Amino acid sequence: MLIDNITIRVNAGDGGDGAVAFNTNIKSLGPVGGDGGRGGDVYCEGVSDLSMLMQFKNKKEVKTENGGRGRGQFIDGSNGKDLTIKIPVGTVITKIKTGLPAGKAGEVGEIVKIGERLLIARGGQGGIGNFKFRSATNTSPRQFTEGKPGESFTIRFELKLIADVGLIGMPNAGKSSLLNELTRAKSKVANYSFTTLEPNLGVYYELILADIPGLIEGASAGKGLGIKFLQHIERTGALFYLISAESEHPDADYGIVKRELENYSKLSAGKAEYLFLSKSDMVSPAELKKKISILQEINKKAIAVSIHDEASLDEVKEILNAIKAKKIIMTK
Repeated sequence: MLIDNITIRVNAGDGGDGAVAFNTNIKSLGPVGGDGGRGGDVYCEGVSDLSMLMQFKNKKEVKTENGGRGRGQFIDGSNGKDLTIKIPVGTVITKIKTGLPAGKAGEVGEIVKIGERLLIARGGQGGIGNFKFRSATNTSPRQFTEGKPGESFTIRFELKLIADVGLIGMPNAGKSSLLNELTRAKSKVANYSFTTLEPNLGVYYELILADIPGLIEGASAGKGLGIKFLQHIERTGALFYLISAESEHPDADYGIVKRELENYSKLSAGKAEYLFLSKSDMVSPAELKKKISILQEINKKAIAVSIHDEASLDEVKEILNAIKAKKIIMTK
């Protein structure tokens, strides 16, 4: 089960208190209290494992170490150890409730690269020991300050997959079968609606392909599998629309999927789009010719594809190779 949206409490460490201490080893009884250590920070770091949010299924709160108390003989307290939370690349981090010290709610940031680190909560400053309060008029101060509390927030992690190509369409349009054929992924395949209940990923050479669960009319309003999976299309570079040749109205199916994407925050704007009549082996040649003509009125480059037709798969691979070449150029 893929967890792509979860809320936890994050607590940075508190600063340690400053010390009140005096030197009793020599004639001078001057102050020697050290400062408190700083509390540990909380970081997030991006990893490739999409299942990392599972660690919070039964663990709803994390806390770093507090700073140590100051001691005598000018010894400062130890700093608390930082905590690094591993989360999947593509995760948006939002502060939904502020704690101490006061701050503003809202988006903290997002992790878009493997190894990228983001500071989530700062540890509290350590307190000041009495040595720093000495003066000409107060040679034996007993003042000190307590450590400051670390930041404490309620944080929401929302995973939005980062893929080069997203396979989208109505339920049972053959998306999982095509993903499996192109990438040797192991997406579940069966002849009923909503076989894919969570996004599946596959890799075609350097390209990441995402099989997005089937969309139906009203998905952007929560029907079917709803908007839970539409969010995963936001960071997809190119969109492969798969319309089943078994559909009685392939143009209507395309229109439904297209509208649902547009209704969910203009997801398809600016993305390269490719249109395929999938499962082309399931209909007669005459019906196939009729339906591909309908789709070519929408996109003249629409092609028919079947996982049992090597020639059509080669056409898909040519498109993927062109996307891959463009990606390489853009990253140089």
